[in-house]
Amino acid sequence: MPYLLNQAAEETSIAFSQIYRDRYGMLRTEWRVLFHLGHYGAMTASDIARMSKMHKTKISRAVSALEDKRFIAKEESPQDRRRDTLRLRPAGQRAFDDLVGIAAQHNAQLLARFSPGERLILLDCLQRLSGMEKADQTDEIL
Repeated sequence: MPYLLNQAAEETSIAFSQIYRDRYGMLRTEWRVLFHLGHYGAMTASDIARMSKMHKTKISRAVSALEDKRFIAKEESPQDRRRDTLRLRPAGQRAFDDLVGIAAQHNAQLLARFSPGERLILLDCLQRLSGMEKADQTDEIL
């Protein structure tokens, strides 16, 4: 099952990854960092690593690349000077808004091959396997 889940993840992300690569020169890890900051607001790299289940070194490289693109800014955390709080800059917010719209269209195309009931079951199963709560993602995906 992990193999099938990995294959499904790769297959469903190929077309979308080409879009953020072509439009913004981003790698997958950069998109994931940008997504977390755009969706959840300012947070630390450790927060992103925990939520995305990516290694901190990958997050660090993605943060540096996004800083170079002027998509994100670092601010010293008032609670812990060893940690920086990351936030989107206006260019990063524009890229996020653009890509979220494209992602919604991409998701709709992926889910079009399933009935409404199958979509709900698929979403429920993926959320349970990933350990994510339902939150408001059902509306975003369907």
